[in-house]
Amino acid sequence: MSVEPEELRALLDKASIREQIVRLARGEDRRDAAAIAASFWPDASTDFGIFAGSFDDYLNWVVPGSPAVILTQHLLGQTLIELNGEIGLAETYVDAYHRVDMGADERDIALGGRYLDRFERRDGRWRIAKRTMLYDWVREGGVAADWSQGVLGAELSGRRYIGRTSGDHSTVFFGTKNSS
Repeated sequence: MSVEPEELRALLDKASIREQIVRLARGEDRRDAAAIAASFWPDASTDFGIFAGSFDDYLNWVVPGSPAVILTQHLLGQTLIELNGEIGLAETYVDAYHRVDMGADERDIALGGRYLDRFERRDGRWRIAKRTMLYDWVREGGVAADWSQGVLGAELSGRRYIGRTSGDHSTVFFGTKNSS
């Protein structure tokens, strides 16, 4: 079986697009402005239903983010990518978890939806030119459990095991610092 150059180019383009989506989700969870910016063109736009605007407005909304949102985690599912020259259209399923400080207590909120991303290849690089969020379901889990005290009945041996939006142990693991 031989692979045609066009097929190989399409595989590499799709891998590059998926890599941008993954790095963006991590950047949002860590509130890392540099990681987020690396996935968008500066003239990009976003529409999340609860927020719409230019890339700069979006970045200012996400980083540093609301102090009430203590933790987020975006789990990415399948991504359908269709290429047409310098344009790539991607639909990515996402389940997102948010721990929100409501004042009197913390609540766990989960949602499922899909990112609709229009990618453009400029100077050989793929980045998002427009992102739209579609919501398929939202669930509030009520008052959040205090997992900082332990997991599955066992006490944690240190604070580094507790995830946070910025400055958690993953920055040490990768040898980087958040840009925020």
